[in-house]
Amino acid sequence: MKSTAGKVNVALVQMSCGSDPRENLEQCLARIEEAAGRDAQIVSTQELFRSQYFCQTEDHDNFKLAEPIPGPSTESLSKLAAARGVVVVASLFERRAAGLYHNTAVVIDADGSLVGKYRKMHIPDDPLFYEKFYFTPGDLGFKAFDTRYGRIGVLVCWDQWYPEGARITALHGAQILFYPTAIGWHPAEKAEHGERQHSSWETIQRSHAIANGVYVAVANRAGHEGDTNGGIEFWGQSFIADPSGQIIAKAGIAEEQVLMAECDFNQIDVQRTHWPFLRDRRIDAYQDITKRLID
Repeated sequence: MKSTAGKVNVALVQMSCGSDPRENLEQCLARIEEAAGRDAQIVSTQELFRSQYFCQTEDHDNFKLAEPIPGPSTESLSKLAAARGVVVVASLFERRAAGLYHNTAVVIDADGSLVGKYRKMHIPDDPLFYEKFYFTPGDLGFKAFDTRYGRIGVLVCWDQWYPEGARITALHGAQILFYPTAIGWHPAEKAEHGERQHSSWETIQRSHAIANGVYVAVANRAGHEGDTNGGIEFWGQSFIADPSGQIIAKAGIAEEQVLMAECDFNQIDVQRTHWPFLRDRRIDAYQDITKRLID
């Protein structure tokens, strides 16, 4: 395991996506280049950055957007990571085999090597978020990855709502939890429910930082996609929270931007010794957590 001490500059790429995967990739590469120029050391993309969020419909043609890992996107990202000496967290639509697809995040080290990948474990099935049609649930488990600039964990979007995933990833030694994300409002619901929905999303992830004493970094997409009379208005507002759950950097709602913050790993020990939640866990009493419901 790499040293737990030191500081690292983290950047999140928040962008809107068009219909051309090549253009989306080029835009993302340019944003990573921009982040590296601002001395970022770890850069994360939003969820499924190579395309618009296609899960709004169940359409077999969308499987053509998938690619193998390693594949064209990881090749481009690896070249840039090596050239600029940055770690890249990238969310991709993985074609594992015929009829077997995953929502997968890759971790590329600062030398361009593919450190590993995480396959999204929790797959939603809600109006305009029909992910179960496309993605097989992850089978790699929750894990953390050693990189040049620290030990990091990656989860993806819907995983955000599950404290179990955050906890296990933190127990693997992750110092930062990255959540590539694609979440937003149904425009017809925004006036009534929008503020509450966003607050819940932000609060649950800040709670992961607090409960585990780690940094949390969430890269969300921005802009409207889909039917002009409906679709999804992605709420942006990517953010980075420190181990006390305080937001230290936050993006706007509609803006495309590279959000950056310095993460001081020394603060993890400070937080965990003052609020020793890991020390006081009753691991002898948690057997029921593996049950669907306790009758």
